[in-house]
Amino acid sequence: MADSDSSRLAEMENSGKHEAERYAVVTGANKGIGFEIVRQLASNGVAVVLTARNKVRGNEATAKLHQLGLSNVVFHQLNVLDQASVESLADFLSQKFGRLDILVNNAGASGAIVDEDELKALGIDSTAWLSGKVAKMVQSVMKYTYEEAEVCLNTNYYGVQRVTETLLPLLQLSSSGARIVNVSSLRSELKKVRKRPMKWYIMASQLHNGKLQIL
Repeated sequence: MADSDSSRLAEMENSGKHEAERYAVVTGANKGIGFEIVRQLASNGVAVVLTARNKVRGNEATAKLHQLGLSNVVFHQLNVLDQASVESLADFLSQKFGRLDILVNNAGASGAIVDEDELKALGIDSTAWLSGKVAKMVQSVMKYTYEEAEVCLNTNYYGVQRVTETLLPLLQLSSSGARIVNVSSLRSELKKVRKRPMKWYIMASQLHNGKLQIL
């Protein structure tokens, strides 16, 4: 966490806001939907811990929100693939806030490598290829590997499990009724995965982990 964030936390405590606010964590929040979730929560008076795997990008995102006048946002690095990183976040929350009211599991991995140059050659905007005809065209420039499939499942399933289970004791201390929100999309549907490595990995994981059977 940056020194500026430490001073902001001190200001919150000294101003008497520390006990009055609700506290939220948003994972994968340096851009996109995660960033907007942080912005809206902070705009509604919630003290938000913006998390991201990349420290530079996380601090840059937090700085943008501070420029918008949202001083109730602080950054903490988080890699949902690393249990030690998750526990570091839990320790930070416990020491600074003593509880957690809202957890938004937004961090995710697509499980595919997209060739950006080939995407541009097709005349496709990388922000608008999630559905319809465009989605089918994108399949031709997507590469699936066993390694990417492993990262995808470890992030989107085990990462959510890892973060939620570790932060659950803090959520149970919420006096306002804790909320856990898991963000997903239609891209996560198995029927949209046409390449074998991804399906093989997911099916193998289902055979070795009974918990996945209930999904």
